[in-house]
Parts: sequence; structure tokens; C-alpha cells
Amino acid sequence: MPVSKKAPAHPSARDMAGSFQSGKSSPVDATAACLKQVLKYNPALNALAYLDENGALRQAESSERRWKQGRPKSAIDGVPVTVKDWFHVKGWPTRQGSLTTSDRAQANDSLCVTALRDAGAVLIGKTTLPEFGHKGVTHSPLSGITRNPWNPKRTCGGSSGGAAVAAATGMAPLNLGSDAGGSVRIPAAFCGVVGIKPSPGLMPGWPPSVFSTLSSIGPLTRSVDDAALMIDVLARAAQASSIDFHALPASVAQAALAEPTLPKVNAGLRVAVIESINGIGLSPDSQKIWDAQKKHFAVLGKVERIDLEVPNLAECFNGHWTATASLMANGMHAKDRKKLDARFVHWVERGDAQHLHDYMRAEYDRMIIGGQFKDLLTSYDLLISPTTPFTAFDVGIDMPVKADKKPFLDWNIFNAFANLARLPALSMPLGLTADGLPVGVQICAGYLRDGLLIAAARRLETAIDFIPWLAQQEAQE
Repeated sequence: MPVSKKAPAHPSARDMAGSFQSGKSSPVDATAACLKQVLKYNPALNALAYLDENGALRQAESSERRWKQGRPKSAIDGVPVTVKDWFHVKGWPTRQGSLTTSDRAQANDSLCVTALRDAGAVLIGKTTLPEFGHKGVTHSPLSGITRNPWNPKRTCGGSSGGAAVAAATGMAPLNLGSDAGGSVRIPAAFCGVVGIKPSPGLMPGWPPSVFSTLSSIGPLTRSVDDAALMIDVLARAAQASSIDFHALPASVAQAALAEPTLPKVNAGLRVAVIESINGIGLSPDSQKIWDAQKKHFAVLGKVERIDLEVPNLAECFNGHWTATASLMANGMHAKDRKKLDARFVHWVERGDAQHLHDYMRAEYDRMIIGGQFKDLLTSYDLLISPTTPFTAFDVGIDMPVKADKKPFLDWNIFNAFANLARLPALSMPLGLTADGLPVGVQICAGYLRDGLLIAAARRLETAIDFIPWLAQQEAQE
């Protein structure tokens, strides 16, 4: 059955709000529909680590009263949202995928969750992640394996994997993740959705994370517009915070998020297309889609292909992550260490063995890498690259393997530079391979040029016209 590209198979967050305002539907209707999707898809895919069905319906009823009174709190009042189980939600446990954590209810929200509550969003549950968010796939000792809706035998990516699956399957239109090395963008690419890592400081980041210098809170949605809507709500909370160390002044944040008006035909931007970094490029099946679709990049402006060499990129990134893993496990009792994911233990042991000078060297290299990209972005407005070198690999393994059967250790090379260089970055679907798996394209802009990034992504999204998984599924039923 052909799929209509005019009407979404499941309403967007913005469409939901419009229908609430017109009275065509209500927050209770929307929440019930999302809970139905959870019931339908979560048993097989395992995207949610925690579900609060009754609490969600109570929130939706309160929102419905506000809409009837003409007093909604925001443009996402009544819109269902999931939260990565990295953040605190008052009354819910925070487990972070680990058997070493407590199942006690949290006494307070993380600031980003408070922002969602204040906006009237309906919190329906928490999404899965690998233990302490330490790898780019989503399986953990606590929650088990989260699977890709396009092919359940493939990984959904990570660490915000459950959020990407929830977005793809319509469990919620808005899904909150975090990204310290591709953790929003990798699952967005593997699951065929949109994921944004904003510039550091734009999103509320309190209480602070040990990943704070690398990480940004970011949305996973089925459209650029919904992602932008969620960022706008969260950014307002960050600007209002008196305690968040990384929060930017309101005037700076507002300027960063202001979207330029792009010309209708050609945006006139200078665009660097990066097809390889340090000699790592695309797999043959992904390259085929890339070659067929890269013509669309021209809607953004003048395109120039470049290949990048970024010395010490992997070593710099790993130097930060091993130190962080070591800190997380510091003081952990031996019996709890035995409960940890073996891959996380590997990172911990590397961090434990790391000399302070090695970490300081990683910090030094980060400044060099940041300078390289800052200089590059004086010549270009945007950097476009693959999100990952390949599509989703087999589920249940920690990383892909090369043709020689050795682990592909640096497979997130297209993601890590944006975290190290403090760049806003977005992943969106580019197309499907012959075996029906999504290929992601990543767009990066300069620090605090998030509005330009979103404007460009809107333009490219229209040109590519990707049909999401949910639309395809519902057309077949």
C-alpha cells in the first residue's frame, strides 16, 4: 500500500497541540494513543525501563482542563514525553541500567524534567540505556536488550537507544536523551529519527553529570520541528536557572537559537561535506544511499567535499571516557563491581590505570581539536557527514567488527568531534539501504549557531522526504 507523504501516520507534538486547541482531540486522547503504542511495541522492543500509566493519565486530565479553560502552560502542554533513565523524575527510580543502583523513588526532578513539568508535558515513563550510558548500543545488566524497530535482530544504538525506539514507534512524540559522544545521534541514525545535541549550556544540566564537559541534553523525535519545539522549552529553563553552572545568559541563548530565514531556492550557505575522517568512511551499502541522496545537500548552498585528518581524535575522546568510568566506579564495593557490564569494567580498568598526565594530555588535545574545528568553521557555515560509517549492526554485541573480525573500536568517529569541539550537531534520516535499514546524515554548525543548524535541517528534511518507520508500519496494516 502506498504511503501518503502529506499527513503523518501519528501526529507530531505540534499537531497534537493544534488539535487540543481546536478541540478535535485532547491530551487524554493523545496519552491513551501513546500508551497503546507502548503496549503494542514495547514487549518486543524493550524501549521503556519504567512506565507510569496512571500518573500519565492524571497529568493528561489536568492538561485537558487547562486547554478547555484556554490556559495551556506552553506549546507542549498535554504532549506525551519519555525521559531517559539517566535523569531524575520525582517519585520514580533512577537506575541508569545498573544493578548497582537503588530502586527507591527520587525526591526531586532533574532540572530538565522540572522544565517539562512546568510546560505541562505528560511524563509517561523512562527509556532504556546501557549501564551508566557508557556505550553506543542499548543493552544493560538491569534492562536487557533494546531492539531496533526496523529489524529487531539489529541494535537500536545508544546510549539514548530506548528514546530513539520510543520516537520511531510513536510511544511518545517527544523523547529526552543525552549525548556525550553520539548518544543521541547514533540511535537517531540507526532508528531513522531526528536527534539533536545542542551547544553546551543551552539545555538545563542540573544536577551536573560527570560527563558534563562533553555532554548535552537533547531531543529524539520524528521531525526536526518537534525537536526544535522541545529545545525551545528546555532552553527557557536553562536560562532561568540560578544554579546550573553551564547555563548561558538568556541573551546569548536566545541569539543562538534564533533561526535565520533561508532563501526559498538555495540557502546560500558554505557547506563542507565530509565523507571520511582519519581514513574511516562509509560501508558499501551506506555509501550507495549517500551517493544517491547527497544531491540534496545543494539546497543548503555551495557544497565542497573535504576529507579530514584529526590527529589524536580517538585517543583524546577515550582519555576522557576512561577517566569518567574510573570516577563512576570509584569506591564501589567489590560485590557491586561483579554486577557491572563487562564492557563498562573494561573502561573502568583503563581509567584506573590512566596516569593524571594522560588525562591532562587528553585535555590539551581537546583544545587542539577544538581549535581545528573552530578554524574550519570560519571557512564553512555547516559541516555535513555520515552520522555513522554503517547501519545498525547485530543486536547484543558491544561494537561492530571489521572484515578481519577485529573490533571496530573507533566507529563513533563522526560523532566524537562534535562533543570535543562543543559543536551543535544533528542526525536525521537520509534513506534506507536495500535491506531496509536507515542511513543517517549529520549536520554540524559552529558553537552557538544552533538556530542555523535547525533551519538548515528543516530545509534538508523537506528535500529528502524520508518516510518514517511508523508511517510505513501503519500503511501496511
